[in-house]
Amino acid sequence: MTLDHKIDETTTHVSPYVLGIVRVVIALMFMEHGTSKLFGFPVPTSTPDPFTLLWFAAIIEIVGGGLLALGLWTRLAAFIMSGEMAIGYFMSHASHGFFPIANKGDAAALYCLIFLYFAFAGGGPWTIATVFRKRAEGEPRWHSARAAR
Repeated sequence: MTLDHKIDETTTHVSPYVLGIVRVVIALMFMEHGTSKLFGFPVPTSTPDPFTLLWFAAIIEIVGGGLLALGLWTRLAAFIMSGEMAIGYFMSHASHGFFPIANKGDAAALYCLIFLYFAFAGGGPWTIATVFRKRAEGEPRWHSARAAR
């Protein structure tokens, strides 16, 4: 067995778990934007007026980030958050230049794309949804990646 084959086999086995870790970390980082807007935590920012676009964005960031972190309705939450970031990018950043580094929209663009990826890839094996979704033989779903080898 070659080194390349061993590395490929290992990364194939580990990749669903890395997806789960990345999902949780990204979701918690995204939630910070909403909590900053609505609650001034961890960094105080200007609080948006209720029922404005920024207020709805904060709600999406908190609720969607929470759902994504827990792994509940992951694909739907990620799709909605991806759309929010696309709208935010084009409304707040794109008019200030073409390149994201110049218009300070690189975070919005990255969040948009990572959430779009989660919308298609799902949440990985470590989600609350997998706790409740059992296989026919009664095995928890998160063991399926190991059993499939």
